[in-house]
Amino acid sequence: MKVLLVATVQSHICQFHRPLVAMLHEHGCEVHVAARNNLAEKNGLKLDFVEQVFDVPFQRSPFSPKNLGAYKQLKKIIDEGSYDVIHCNTPVGGVLGRLAARKARKRGTKVFYTAHGFHFYKGSPKKNWLIWYPVEKFMCRHTDKLITINEEDYQLARSRFRVETCHIHGVGVSMSRYHPHSAKEEEALRKEESLSAQDFVVLCTGELNANKDQRTLIDAAVLCHDSIPELKVLLAGNGPLESTLREQVSENHAEGYIRLLGYRTDLERVVPAADVIVSCSHREGLGLNLIEGMLCGKPVIAVENRGHRELVEDGVTGYLIPAGDSRALAEVLVKLYKSGARQRLGQAGYEKARLYTDQNVKRELKELYGYEEN
Repeated sequence: MKVLLVATVQSHICQFHRPLVAMLHEHGCEVHVAARNNLAEKNGLKLDFVEQVFDVPFQRSPFSPKNLGAYKQLKKIIDEGSYDVIHCNTPVGGVLGRLAARKARKRGTKVFYTAHGFHFYKGSPKKNWLIWYPVEKFMCRHTDKLITINEEDYQLARSRFRVETCHIHGVGVSMSRYHPHSAKEEEALRKEESLSAQDFVVLCTGELNANKDQRTLIDAAVLCHDSIPELKVLLAGNGPLESTLREQVSENHAEGYIRLLGYRTDLERVVPAADVIVSCSHREGLGLNLIEGMLCGKPVIAVENRGHRELVEDGVTGYLIPAGDSRALAEVLVKLYKSGARQRLGQAGYEKARLYTDQNVKRELKELYGYEEN
């Protein structure tokens, strides 16, 4: 079988679809990728685990005129490629991929779309419903399987769209990379990051942008630093707000306890060194960084949204806070610092996160692609 993965950018495939590609290779499939090459921005990511890569200049904005040229290039790739399955991802890649695959679909090619979090959801801006909801409803006509990764999106799609709708537990986090470590191993990893055993380490990973809202974590750290003198906040990632966040740290004279790590491809060596994992994202389809932390046995604090609610039961596997509420975040950080609940929360989170491992998701993907379990 021959499969084409379509996404807006190649880093998306690198970061989220290794388990899918591994499952397809296990069943003798040839896998190609069509996406814009943005790997130079991602400090070491490599798309070296598929058979062929097409650099298609998709733009994130659906209104960019450059997407017309990208569509034409993608259609040529599909028309000449004789693919058995075209598996689309990301909003722009998902729309253009399914449009370009219409002719191939009539010849028998199956077209899948994984929604990594609909832009329209309970509480989202009205414009999201006005723009993206009718687009997705129309695109379902050109889709054989719509794949969702959280329960809210799954229920919405089942009730409103005429398409076969599936639910899987995310994209599959590697258990070989993210797992509980011994105290001695964690101490060694802390030393690699110039952290001491006494430090109270808070880690937040993700692109530095408005949606991820690292500003709220910085404000919270400033508020609670007097109560947590050993506080160390690590921000891993790069993005458009990097200089703004550095200025915020500087203005608060917080360089001694807030550190921007840049983009890291070795987060499996950073996550175990943390005491708490934080996500301030206003919108998430699921929350990969939380799953990584939970698999390492770490308690998590997350802004309440549909993706985070999927993972975090407040007070059981972690804590949920309102979006943009730095004071609430500071209060929870102090609570975790002073209480003995971290181990209990971390263990409950680990049990929950096992559903989202690469091993489990590969089993779900096998069923989705029609492969029988041995």
